[in-house]
Amino acid sequence: MDNFIYYNPTKIIFGRGAEDAAGGETVSFGGSRVLLHYGGSSAERSGLLERTRESLRKENLFFTELGGAVPNPRLSLAREGIELCAKHDIDFILAVGGGSAIDSAKAIAFGAVDPGGDVWDFFEGTRQPAAAIPVGVILTLSASGSESSTSCVITNEDGWLKRGLNSDLNRPKFALLNPELTYSLNAYQTACGVVDIMMHTMDRYFSPTKDVDFVDRLSEALLQSVIRAGSIAMKRPEDYSARADLMWAGSVSHNTLLGTGKATDFAPHHIEHEISGKYDVAHGAGLAAVWGHWARFVYRENVMKFAQFAARVWNIPMDFEDPERTALNGIDRTTDYFRSLGMPVSLKELGVDASGDDIHDMAEKAIFFGRRKLGSFKKLGYDEVKAILCSANG
Repeated sequence: MDNFIYYNPTKIIFGRGAEDAAGGETVSFGGSRVLLHYGGSSAERSGLLERTRESLRKENLFFTELGGAVPNPRLSLAREGIELCAKHDIDFILAVGGGSAIDSAKAIAFGAVDPGGDVWDFFEGTRQPAAAIPVGVILTLSASGSESSTSCVITNEDGWLKRGLNSDLNRPKFALLNPELTYSLNAYQTACGVVDIMMHTMDRYFSPTKDVDFVDRLSEALLQSVIRAGSIAMKRPEDYSARADLMWAGSVSHNTLLGTGKATDFAPHHIEHEISGKYDVAHGAGLAAVWGHWARFVYRENVMKFAQFAARVWNIPMDFEDPERTALNGIDRTTDYFRSLGMPVSLKELGVDASGDDIHDMAEKAIFFGRRKLGSFKKLGYDEVKAILCSANG
């Protein structure tokens, strides 16, 4: 196990009615002038936004609002939020929604304390952020884990570049998690969330670091729980226990606990970012379309790790004479599970018809035009990423 520092300061309030604490928690973290940031109309229709407003009013907090966060959140909206923060002297951002609203809020938080700068510089890596306005979260979708993660992903419409920024400054001050707020999600949104949670876990699980059995077993337990809860939630959307398991697992999957003591991979995520950046597809669906093709490309780097995954997560009997067979069965079982949720397992099933030029463009963007290689389980350059995309393209 490698040396590590584990730091997770986000205060989690979990359970029925958790969202009612929004105003009081904002005050406790020093907020007095709030930007309330959210996505579409669903939070308004459900009454969640009005309850949130009332919670802020109860604490005599000033607030202004910015809606419109969309999947694959846009840089242009973040810039609009930065201008609002300056206009109203905002000192706290409250995000209501899933990963899109939260990531958009995080980008606004960086830009609001950087007058005269361009927040996109942080995502391009040409500058590093030194501060951010505090962010709080009311979560409505179990998926991204952004409610307690170090990560933030934004799409720049100029070139349709989707870029991530990892920083401890991204950690929200608090996250209010009420599983009942996810009851209204449709089956597609639920399935995309399940895949995203699993992928945050598997992108840490498939690591070249040896002797990390404790963290591996945490990941395996989380995956088994999510697989079970995901199937239940698809059939019974208002099953509180299943929704609760998914919501808590989503946070744990991406709060860095499952990557402690090891190198992490995230190549499937980086490849998918280029797919959803170019075609504006749902992130979870894109991950499902890519993962099996990545897995079959890299598994020979450590056949026994994939065989261990098959045996411990899917309860596939270990074939010690032919562990490769076990490994491949585990990959197949995973893609079969994605299919059972109604998720695509190829670009064609995702609705993407990529040309050779499209594949080239995405592969180039994924490796930052030659400035990086992806992954750690197996290092991937342009040729390898292109091969995975071609396989996914059928």
